[in-house]
Amino acid sequence: MRNTMKLAVFLLAGSLLGTACVTSGTFEAKEAELAKTVKEKDALSQENAKLQANVDDLNKQIADLKKQMDQVKAYGRGKADEAGQLAVGMDSLQKRLDELEKQKKVADERAAMFRSLAEKLRSMVDAGQIKVTVRNGRMLLVLPNDILFDSGKTELKPEGKDAIAKVAKILAAMDRHFLVAGHTDNLAIKTKRFQSNWELSTQRAVEVVRLLIDNGMKPSQVGAAGYAEYDPAADNGTAEGQKQNRRIEIVVEPNLSELPSLAGLGGK
Repeated sequence: MRNTMKLAVFLLAGSLLGTACVTSGTFEAKEAELAKTVKEKDALSQENAKLQANVDDLNKQIADLKKQMDQVKAYGRGKADEAGQLAVGMDSLQKRLDELEKQKKVADERAAMFRSLAEKLRSMVDAGQIKVTVRNGRMLLVLPNDILFDSGKTELKPEGKDAIAKVAKILAAMDRHFLVAGHTDNLAIKTKRFQSNWELSTQRAVEVVRLLIDNGMKPSQVGAAGYAEYDPAADNGTAEGQKQNRRIEIVVEPNLSELPSLAGLGGK
C-alpha cells in the first residue's frame, strides 16, 4: 500500500512538472509574439513620424518664404525706383512658394495614405503577416517569405494565399498602380527550373500577381518584377538578415501628379 502511494505521488509530481514545462514554453512563445507585435507597432510609429516630420519641415519652409515675401513687399513700398527688380524677386519667391505648397500637399497625401494602409492592415501587421514601411522613398507592403513559399518553391502556401487575398481587397479599392517585387537572400539556386535567383524571385512575384488579380485587382493595376538578391533589406551575413531578405514587396507607385515637373526637360 505504501509503495502504491509513493508511486502515485511520483506520477502526480511528474505530471505537474510536465504541465509546468508546457506552461513555461507557452508563456515564452506568447512573450516573444508580444515583443514582435510591439516592435512592429514601433516601426509603424517611426515611419509615420518621419512622414510627419517631412510635412512639418515643408510647413516651416512655407512660413519662412511667406515672411521673406512680406519683407520684400514692405521694402518695395519705400523703393519705387527699384520696382522692376522687386517684381522679379517677388515672382521668383512666388514660384518657390507654389512649389513648396505642392510638395506639402503630396507629403500630406502620402502621410495620410500610409496611416490609412497601416490601419486597414492592422490585424495582419499585428499577426506578423505584413509590414507597412517606407524604404528608399518608396511606400512598401512587405510580406515575409516564410508565410508565402517553401524554400526554393513558387507555389503559394495556404497561409500565404489567405494573406494575399486580404491585401487584394484593400488595394483593389485604391486608385493606384502597384509593383510586386520578388526578393531572395544571397544563397544561389541552380535547378532545372530555376537557373538563378532571378528566375525564382520573378516567378514568385508573378504568382502573387496572379492571386491578387484572382481576388479582385485589375490586371492593369499591378505588375511583377524580380530582383534576386540584389536589393537586400538587411545584411546577408547573418541568418536573420537572410530571412528578412527573402520577401515579397508590394510597391505603391506614385501618381504622375506626385512626380517633379519635367517642364523644360523635354526634347525638340
